[in-house]
Amino acid sequence: MPQRFYIDVHVVQTVPPANLNRDDQGNPKEAIYGGVRRSRVSSQAWKRATRRHFDAQNPESDRATRTKRLTGELTTRITQNTGLEREAADRIAAALLTQLGLSQGKKAGDTAYLLFYGNAQLDTVAALVTDQATDLAALDDKTLAGAVKELPVAETFKTGHPVGVALFGRMVADIPKLNVDAAVQVAHALSTHETQLEFDYFTAVDDQNEKDETGAGMIGTIGFNSATLYRYATVGLAQLTDNLGGDTEAALDALDRFIDSFTLSAPTGYQNSFAHRTRPSLVAVVVRTDQPVNLVSAFEEPVPAEAGLQANSARRLAEEHLTATQVWGDHPLYTAASHTFTTREPRTKDTAETLTQAFGESVTFADLRTTLRTRITSALGEQA
Repeated sequence: MPQRFYIDVHVVQTVPPANLNRDDQGNPKEAIYGGVRRSRVSSQAWKRATRRHFDAQNPESDRATRTKRLTGELTTRITQNTGLEREAADRIAAALLTQLGLSQGKKAGDTAYLLFYGNAQLDTVAALVTDQATDLAALDDKTLAGAVKELPVAETFKTGHPVGVALFGRMVADIPKLNVDAAVQVAHALSTHETQLEFDYFTAVDDQNEKDETGAGMIGTIGFNSATLYRYATVGLAQLTDNLGGDTEAALDALDRFIDSFTLSAPTGYQNSFAHRTRPSLVAVVVRTDQPVNLVSAFEEPVPAEAGLQANSARRLAEEHLTATQVWGDHPLYTAASHTFTTREPRTKDTAETLTQAFGESVTFADLRTTLRTRITSALGEQA
């Protein structure tokens, strides 16, 4: 891929009273930006929500897992493949994974840190010993370690990455050979306006109370806020393609799925208490060939706390994109947007017109994804 493509995804989304991502005190995360306190949802929280969204649409073998319990997962697979007793399978699994040099955790069988891998990759490692598992189980520990030493365990984790690993990468501090450079960067979501932390005082009544009993069986508080959030992510298509073994079609599939899942997912913190799931009011994509550009500077001056936060935020974003394009002489390869604003409504007319000027006429979300892929495919063909 001679030229690099960066696909920026800009989302404006309003969330009702919620606690999507809590801090160490149990309250919604916040940040100071532009001199005022904002609602914040960490990039880690939204990345995990995104990953779980697209994994839910895949068969188990195509999913990724992040866990310390790698040895136990491999033991289960060996047991299922061979019918060995779990204790014997566990010895073989431990011997295989010793090749990786992973630091051991405090709990027996755990690694010292989470390892992100593809389920299919671990299936492949288990298959390495399927035909000889009974013979291996009969060996003592030292002989067993020698018998599996030449099996390509580490190499298996360096190829055939699932979408999750290809997108978000993997870092193993003490084993650089297992590292995978992330193809995606996700910003912390920030409210476009100042927010205030509020508290919900709640009580739970004991259903078995006698008639003369009063009071609650439990009393507590939950911190929450409500916000119109600006969310941003960018995908490096060259890195994504490389992570998927040079398969351009697989990379385009992964890009499409990422945009779908990043847009439609949400962290699940306190979701049963707040039912906070909403859809974005604006999704805009910009394909660039120079560098990713986060447009959060549109909200350095907070949007005034008044009716129309969604529309004002979307208009601010469009204006920032237009300004950046004019000042820096940017020439994006492609821009498109899906949004809920219309020129038929006086309160959103200016916003709709500015969005059209910045990103083109609004299209359905499905069309946005389809035309994005078509445009990138065409550009790649022009380079060939």
